[in-house]
Amino acid sequence: MNDDIKIKELMDKISEVQNSQKFDLSSDEDLSIAVMNLISIEEHLFFTAQKTENPKYLDLLNEVRAMRKELLGKIVKNPEGEIWCISKHLLAGTMRLEEVGTKALGKGDKEGATELFKKAYQLYSLFWGLNLKLMGVEDIDVKDDDDDMDEDSLKDESEEKIPSKQNDNGKKLNFLESLGKVLAKAIDCCKE
Repeated sequence: MNDDIKIKELMDKISEVQNSQKFDLSSDEDLSIAVMNLISIEEHLFFTAQKTENPKYLDLLNEVRAMRKELLGKIVKNPEGEIWCISKHLLAGTMRLEEVGTKALGKGDKEGATELFKKAYQLYSLFWGLNLKLMGVEDIDVKDDDDDMDEDSLKDESEEKIPSKQNDNGKKLNFLESLGKVLAKAIDCCKE
């Protein structure tokens, strides 16, 4: 399928979602951030229980986990296969990369922070792409950087598979970057 058509189809699906009354994307985005924080609280309660050997922290962990499952269920509806767990881990990965990026930024490593933030946003975009049913796993065609192909065959193959959307600098975006750009138009937490 032509890459421009693939991007157009994503844009059409997003417009359909935006115009339907099924989703309040602004609220769902806020909810996804809350779920990320609940995942983090679960992790901290686990480590605190182990460090203090106080089982009461495990009781709290169980309560927070139940709340996280309930709230994640408001976004991840009718998951097939492992989409529930994939979604949870996409949010957890997003949150951790954002946190590490923020620490790098605080240490003055703006370049490292920018790369971590980019990866976090790609995971977050993938979460929304899967859960808004804008794409299926069959639509994901990401080229492995460690492939043994020479540069010319890599260029030829990537031109066929990776959407041709470009960033402001004219650099060709890969699938996750393109998905992020498309989703940014649909998901805006500042819209009331």
